[in-house]
Amino acid sequence: MQHMQQAALSLRHLAKNQSARIVSIHASGELGRRIRDMGLVPGVEITILGRAPLRDPVALKVHGFTLSLRNNEADHILVEPVRQSAA
Repeated sequence: MQHMQQAALSLRHLAKNQSARIVSIHASGELGRRIRDMGLVPGVEITILGRAPLRDPVALKVHGFTLSLRNNEADHILVEPVRQSAA
């Protein structure tokens, strides 16, 4: 069976209740450090919990905690959607 690699996209483009794995962080300096300090590092799985009425900020779950990111911060985080297994 051939493994299909999905294209990475910005965390901003995920839908509510969608899960994804972080592929890379494209932020340096203080913003990059702050993102990593929140536990958002490559390999970590996140789930979008919701968005504010104007779609900014976005709430996400990581390591059992809820975080809120502005879209301009989420743009620096590339993710691959995780296929949900059928229950």
